[in-house]
Amino acid sequence: MAAARRALRAVGLTAASGAAFGAGLGAMPALAAPAVYDLDPAHSFVHFEVLHFGTATLRGRFGPVQGTVTLDAAEGRGTGTGTGEIGLRIPTAGVDTGLKILDARLRQPDLLSSEAHPEVFFVASRLRWDGPRLAEVRGEFTFRGISQPLSLTALHYACRQDTRLQREVCGGDFEAHFNRGDFGASFGLPFVADRVRLVIQVEGVRR
Repeated sequence: MAAARRALRAVGLTAASGAAFGAGLGAMPALAAPAVYDLDPAHSFVHFEVLHFGTATLRGRFGPVQGTVTLDAAEGRGTGTGTGEIGLRIPTAGVDTGLKILDARLRQPDLLSSEAHPEVFFVASRLRWDGPRLAEVRGEFTFRGISQPLSLTALHYACRQDTRLQREVCGGDFEAHFNRGDFGASFGLPFVADRVRLVIQVEGVRR
């Protein structure tokens, strides 16, 4: 929990603020010293999917995601023991489904509750590596003031040297699932599915 508290402080939060939603992450540095990455707002978003009345899938996104990632993967390169800390903030008021009337409904107290809980949080310090590749991030997800464990599975992950920025950029796509009813977002059940799929796209720029 000490690592989680440090991650919260890294994004300007206190422990009382909670942990985080959905998410997203940076990547593995090439050096032994820990590297800090700031998420790029142009390339860091959380997309969600939920089945609607058993027919089509409702989709939308949140973002840009704000936060930092500190990684020391070099110490565990090839061994699956690299360490790190992640702290992410996702604003709920900016939900975007492409339909403004639906976005307004989603912000209501029985769903996102955006007025009472303007942000969702994710903090983590448990990383699982498959050799040199980041495979999974296990942390704590806080939605509507309720915190529960959440694991993000890496669908794709890579680093590059950005010629324009002259800095290392790391990121990828991550997937997670949760049941919205566990967090009190109960409107529409069971006609609108309980299970929500998250797909997180992130890029972090090394400081």
